[in-house]
Amino acid sequence: MALLRDFLKPPAHIPRLPQRDIDNTYKRMRWQMMIGIFIGYAGYYLIRKNFSLAMPNLIALGYTKAQLGFALSGVSLAYGLSKFLMGNVSDRSDARKFIVLGLSISSLVTIFMGTADIATSSITSMFVLLCLSGWFQGIGYPSCVRVMAHWFTIRERGVKMAIWNTAHNVGAGLVGPLAILAVFLFHDWQSKIFLHGYVALAFALVTWFLVRDTPQSCGLPSVEEWTGEYHKSYSEDHEREMTAREIFFEHVFNNKLLWYLAFANIFVYLVRYGVLDWAPTYLEEAKNFSMSQTGWAYFAYEFAGIPGILITGWLSDKVFYGRRAPINIIFMLLVAVAVFIYWQNPAGNPAIDIACLIVVGFLIYGPVVLIGVQALDMAPKKAAGTATGLTGLFGYLGGAMFANIAMGFIVDSFDWSGGFIVLIASCIMAALLVALTLKEEKTEKAELYGHDVPE
Repeated sequence: MALLRDFLKPPAHIPRLPQRDIDNTYKRMRWQMMIGIFIGYAGYYLIRKNFSLAMPNLIALGYTKAQLGFALSGVSLAYGLSKFLMGNVSDRSDARKFIVLGLSISSLVTIFMGTADIATSSITSMFVLLCLSGWFQGIGYPSCVRVMAHWFTIRERGVKMAIWNTAHNVGAGLVGPLAILAVFLFHDWQSKIFLHGYVALAFALVTWFLVRDTPQSCGLPSVEEWTGEYHKSYSEDHEREMTAREIFFEHVFNNKLLWYLAFANIFVYLVRYGVLDWAPTYLEEAKNFSMSQTGWAYFAYEFAGIPGILITGWLSDKVFYGRRAPINIIFMLLVAVAVFIYWQNPAGNPAIDIACLIVVGFLIYGPVVLIGVQALDMAPKKAAGTATGLTGLFGYLGGAMFANIAMGFIVDSFDWSGGFIVLIASCIMAALLVALTLKEEKTEKAELYGHDVPE
């Protein structure tokens, strides 16, 4: 354990580069950091979704949907816990090493699952391995956030975090084509698991060459000093590596605004996965969609999130002057309207249903991203992983797992109407909880920008 702690220890600050070299080096390094964490995060999603593509083959071998659903739940369970707990470790670790370590171990677990017969010999073995993979996948987000916090200022994080977050859409989007290629090359269903692991290892190697930890470890000043933009609560002490106790008890657990966002994230994720995971079943049962129509609707929902993420990030930075709460509130209320139309639209109007799913996908991913950005804004950079990990923990263990488990029970007991009432109520609850942060966020951003910001 001591050897691992020493290996992950953040690199020391090195002597400052000559002043004439700082601007050009900073600009180049920031591009390098963005590309590095984009590739790394896409790699995590490449091995996060591929097991689902092997499930039809496992069903053919005699496993039931309920058994495989239990096995698959291991990813969400471990990922949600890891995102918070390992987020705190990431705050005290070299981001470069931690990102690559997590992606490499997850990749090796994936390769093992696709090449060792014992890995898929029982539900227990699959559950354990998927838990292990999910745990190390939880390293990805907070480690990348550490890079974002140290290399980009609050005034630009909305756009930069939005661009980076589309990496998960890219990674997830590559899963299907890679599975087709795997079967073509290797002619067996296990290749749909292991090929993704090898490709993710290649992504990890590229990430290693691109990512660095902090500007100071590269002979550069802090991003605040370089840009001249200082947050109200910023001090030189924020450049010091903090202990786990300091992070938890002085900057996260005692921050009521982070708790508002954490509880809001439960409802955001409930809507995100409640609509996405149940869309195929709802469309086929209630709207008489064909398999092909359902597949395209599912695709449209996911990929509509890419422009939605980018636009919300730009709006929060450029129109609302770094404020994230107004966008989150507006978008969640608009999601409620789109979900209501989706629910009430009678069967026989597939164009309206698909349009509603596109609108929901476009709108919901903005709050998914901006709640993390807002949490990042509210904490010192050395507590970035823990702060965003707290909101992620609530989102996955509260919202995503509820959407997977409880929504099925609600629909069985109260029909689809009960499920849609829960989704619409969740939109409203998310907006109300985020609204509790409006006043303090406005005050902080007004001081940062030097003038009043819009309501």
